Amino acid sequence: MRFIRLASLLLLVACPIFAQDRAAGLQTAFARAQHLRHGINASEWFAQHAYDYSATFTNRYTDDGDIALMAKLGFDNVRLSIDPVPLEREPHDAEGFNADFAGRLDHAVDTMLANGLAVQIDIHPESDYKRQVRESGEGVDRFVMLWRRLAAHYASRNPDLVFFEIMNEPEVSDPYRWAGIQARAAAAIREVAPKNTIIATGPNWSGIDDLLTQHPLPDGNVIYTFHFYQPEDFTHQGASWGTDWHIYTHDITYPSTESEMAEGLKQVPDLHQRYNFEHYWLDHWDAHRIKLLMDSAAAWGKVNGVPITCNEFGVYRRVTPEASRMRWINDVRTALETGGIGWTMWDYRGGFGVVWKEDGQPARVDQKVVEALGLKGK
Repeated sequence: MRFIRLASLLLLVACPIFAQDRAAGLQTAFARAQHLRHGINASEWFAQHAYDYSATFTNRYTDDGDIALMAKLGFDNVRLSIDPVPLEREPHDAEGFNADFAGRLDHAVDTMLANGLAVQIDIHPESDYKRQVRESGEGVDRFVMLWRRLAAHYASRNPDLVFFEIMNEPEVSDPYRWAGIQARAAAAIREVAPKNTIIATGPNWSGIDDLLTQHPLPDGNVIYTFHFYQPEDFTHQGASWGTDWHIYTHDITYPSTESEMAEGLKQVPDLHQRYNFEHYWLDHWDAHRIKLLMDSAAAWGKVNGVPITCNEFGVYRRVTPEASRMRWINDVRTALETGGIGWTMWDYRGGFGVVWKEDGQPARVDQKVVEALGLKGK
């Protein structure tokens, strides 16, 4: 009986302390979310480029001049995608990282900070790495240990400006399993980096629906993120990945109007694919529909009392009508800002980019994208 009374007393003492700690963490997270108002993804640099992460490639793909340009254009943060495989490739340094790869990462992070940019450290694995995390306890242990070491490595930088994003689009269909994995990673980060803000995401592909399945972590110093590419029949037209018919499509306009449906469906050879594709026009995608979706994300944040951000959105530009692309970017950006949601566009110089650039050459800015994003930089 004495033991029960003592345990109850300790619980009563601990609960207010925990509540105070979480409240302080939330206050910090909301304040730091102001550094993530309008950002850009530095993609296909230290991730999404598995066949070549050599210094020759990374030093030419995005350089110090590009980072300075990001700040000049008016972005306030950069999401830096990192593939964990080359980071952990032998030979290892004392921290268990590949010294050459980690050294180049450090240079990128420090150059961003020197330019006044906040940095989202984003673990951005290939699907096979995610499968190992999804399917095996050993994969989870390895992932958690990676974060313990990486967070310790960057904990010495300014915690107001360095954020730790647990994993990009985890591809875990079971939300409860992903919640457990994410909680373990967050706890490991917090043990070695008590001051930094964590960025958490939903399961699967980190869409709005995945955001809505989440229960906030006990840790208050967390920002929650989602990605937005809806409708993908528009944003991914001409893409060689994803839905089977996107590679066949081009010149699809936004907003969608039924009067253009018949002509658009001619691009898709398969009858079943046409049936699915026609929903793009029948669903009447426009600024109002996009705003309703963003409102649902904003409402989730308000109900749970946590800050949220959208750290991926964009349109594949290869065959998309320029005016439609700018209209979609503007509508999404406006809906996010109206809902009080910060954003980070995908991406800097890739297929969804804000600049055109050849390796080792100065970037050429797409001023129309800058304007659609509401930025004033040049």
